[in-house]
Parts: sequence; structure tokens; C-alpha cells
Amino acid sequence: MVSPMCEYSSEDGFANDWHLVHLGSRAVGGAALIITEATAVSAGGRITYGDLGIYKDEHITKLKQITDFIHQHGAYAGTQLAHAGRKASHEKPWLGGTQIPADHPNGWESVAPSALAFIGSETAPLELDKAGIEKVKADFKAATKRAIAAGFDVIELHGAHGYLIHEFLSPLSNHRTDEYGGAFENRIRFLLEVIEIVKEVWPEENPLFVRISASDWTEGGWMADDSVALAKILINKGVDLIDCSSGGNVATAKIPVKPGYQVEFAEKVKKESGILTGAVGMITEPKQADEIIQEGEADLIIMAREFLRDPYFPLRAAHVLGHEVKWPVQYERAKWH
Repeated sequence: MVSPMCEYSSEDGFANDWHLVHLGSRAVGGAALIITEATAVSAGGRITYGDLGIYKDEHITKLKQITDFIHQHGAYAGTQLAHAGRKASHEKPWLGGTQIPADHPNGWESVAPSALAFIGSETAPLELDKAGIEKVKADFKAATKRAIAAGFDVIELHGAHGYLIHEFLSPLSNHRTDEYGGAFENRIRFLLEVIEIVKEVWPEENPLFVRISASDWTEGGWMADDSVALAKILINKGVDLIDCSSGGNVATAKIPVKPGYQVEFAEKVKKESGILTGAVGMITEPKQADEIIQEGEADLIIMAREFLRDPYFPLRAAHVLGHEVKWPVQYERAKWH
């Protein structure tokens, strides 16, 4: 699976030819499932003003062109529905990535479970009230309807990396005292309600994934055992797979990055809950990816940066692992002998 990778190349949420070529080339390259970047369910849910969106009916046309192309080349198309929460209204990374004030033309007021800034120097978000929570849930439902119209086969709900759903899950970012805060059962409530409202319109036969940060890598935060407990609930709520990433909710977290450093989370969640899992994070070599599957550590390999370096990684991996490679007919003369 091609992991969601933000491109920060949209205007007002619209996909364009960059997205067609970026996502389409991975289909030509042999990927089985291609997920869009984090796709905002509302304009205020974007990380930056350059984020992809699915908050207008007008967004559907270009997205449908992209999914049609992906399907023509034998791959499945997915979209990651997202809301950035307190990490919204920021500059594009290559322009510094700093928070943009709400009164700036490219900025807006961010919202979160609690009025706690991600970084102390930033302006704190507005704490969501009940009406605000209902509005976000309605945005997820409307986005799901548009995803269906756009021809997506899979939806992944973005509950990781310090964005809104993760902010509700983690006690480090959720200091609420109502039914959405405090105990574990309350902190997962928002995610469960989003899943429920999405499932009202998403076809039963189409897969629903949830990406989580399996650990905050910070004492007192969301931990791997919490992820297992959540998975045991999600498996009975119509979730088909958990995409096991980590981090992103604490700016000072010390994450021991190394090849395959998050695979242990996918394995733990899979084996202790019974749900299907995807492994992501510094998986870069065919043999490494194959062994994760063969050893039963995860059910799906999810790759990001290696797909940026090599859009044809699946074709190369098949060759390296001794399988017959089916090149696109236009590229047949490039095949290995």
C-alpha cells in the first residue's frame, strides 16, 4: 500500500494534475492499494492551505479522474479522511511550517478537544463544544459520501500523528471533563462516533481502515496497550484493518527511529486483538517487507518515502524476490532479463 503522503500542492482543497501523476504513477508501478494524502473533511481541518480536501462537491470531479486512472492500472484507490485539529492552519513545510495566525489570509482558527497548543509558542486552539463535535462528525459523513462518488474503494480514518482524532485519544492532549475526556472509554468515544456515522453511508463490502499512533512515546500518553484495547473494540465496529504508525502528538517525544521501528506495534495489535494490521515506518527493502508478512507480523506493508524514491518498487521487489513481473505493456522493453 502507498501510504498517505501530504503533497501540500492544492488550492482550496482541489486535486490537480500533480496528484493525478503522483498517485497514478504508483499504480503504473505495481502498487496494490494507493491512498491519497490526508484529505481534509473541512477547510478548517487542513494542516496547511495547500492540503487536499473533500469538503466540496466540486472536489469530486478531479478525484474521480484519479481513481479511474488507478483502477485502469489494476490498483485499488483509497482516501484518508482527516481533520488536523490543533495542528491546522500552518505554513507549508518548505516555507517553514509555522503556525499561521487566524487573521492572516492563509490562516484560520484551529479547534481541538482541549485548548492546549501543540507547541507552547503557538496560539492555543478553540476547545470544541458539543455543537462543534457534531459539526466535525457531519463533515466526516459528508466526506464519505463524496468519497463514494469519487470512486474510492477504501477509506482510512486518520487517527494518528497528533491530529484531531488522536488528540481525543491521548490524555496528553485531551483534558476534557465531559463524556469525551478522562477515562479511556470516554477518550475513544469521538473516534467510535465518527466510525458509526461513516458506516451509515460507507458500503459494507468496502474496507474501512483506521490509522493510529500506537504510542505517543511519552510517559503518561497513549501507549501500545491502549492500542490493543482500542483494536479489540474496533474489530467489532466494522473496522477491517488498523494502520499502526506512532508519535506526532508530543513535539518533544524521543522516538528511536530505525528500520522497521514500528513493526512491533503492528505485530502486538494483530496478535493480541485479532484484527488485521498494516506495518509502516522505514520499510525500504523487498526482503525486509516480505519477511514481515511471512512471519505474520502484519497483514499489509505500507510504504511512504521508498515510494517517493522509487514509484516502481513493487515491480522491482517482485523481481528481487524471484517472481514473474508483469510490466505495463508500454514499459515491456524495460523489463529485467
